[in-house]
Amino acid sequence: MNSDRNHADTVKRMTDAALALLQSLDDGQRKQVCLPFDGDVRTDWHYVPRGRPGLPLKQMDAIQQQLTRMLVSTGLSATGHHTAMTIMELETVLAGIEGGGRRFPRDPELYFVSVFGDVGSDQPWGWRFEGHHISINHTIFDGRQLATAPVFFGSNPAQVRHGERQGLRALAAEEDVARDLLAQLDGDQRSEAIICAEAPTDILTTNVVSVTDEVRIEGLVGQDMTAAQRQTLEALIHVYISRMPEAVAEAEMGRVRNTDLTKACFVWAGSTDPGKGHYYRVQGDCFVAEYDNTQNDANHIHAVWRDLQDDFGQQMLRDHYRASH
Repeated sequence: MNSDRNHADTVKRMTDAALALLQSLDDGQRKQVCLPFDGDVRTDWHYVPRGRPGLPLKQMDAIQQQLTRMLVSTGLSATGHHTAMTIMELETVLAGIEGGGRRFPRDPELYFVSVFGDVGSDQPWGWRFEGHHISINHTIFDGRQLATAPVFFGSNPAQVRHGERQGLRALAAEEDVARDLLAQLDGDQRSEAIICAEAPTDILTTNVVSVTDEVRIEGLVGQDMTAAQRQTLEALIHVYISRMPEAVAEAEMGRVRNTDLTKACFVWAGSTDPGKGHYYRVQGDCFVAEYDNTQNDANHIHAVWRDLQDDFGQQMLRDHYRASH
């Protein structure tokens, strides 16, 4: 499979969708959406409820909202897009749980789209869709190259416990596949994997622009797993990669397989009992998948995919500017 061609097809869909959205906006809306590519705004990302640059769904008409969702769909797989929409719907559930005295507005229309640089130009450009518990970041080069990280999904509640959506788990696979891997480990392996009896209160990488020394290889490494356990480790990695557009995910999974997964690590912290605070990460040469479920009585998930080489297209940008000078 030609990954450049797969990326080019995805970039074409993104470009067309972004241009269609921009054409639907009035001058004031376009000014909110269109931001410079260079500078700190593009990499100033977060997953908490806060003010953000860009244009929220709340300030769009129905057609503009639909065009925004079409753009978002080009940056995710079908299952990833469904998960993102489910996470947004959980804002309504959370509003009901917290009631009228809640600290933050909980609104499925408080999700913002931003476009960085000139869409479809021969210069790097990008776009972001972000709000509470969602941050999708794409950086585009030369009409055919694409950087797709960071990708953050969160879920509060992790499992809806009351009401019409009772039982809903937006990020079920992120927990279940990791627990499957943990259950396959024997006593010595579990001792290696579980590095702490208490889980951290959030993912360790938080919203850093690029991951450096926030995390390190520790825990149980792939070379000390059986073949079946390494297969489950790969399945867990795929849970995160499968958020990406299908063709891009295929290329990304190929890149991960080309690294030495015998050196990748699986780390667990906190309780091993369902319903109690826990944390894990999978880390390899070129990636980190990190997960935490400790807040709100261990019913609040943060789960992120980071590219250790190319978050926000950093490596692609270096290569691009080196080639152009």
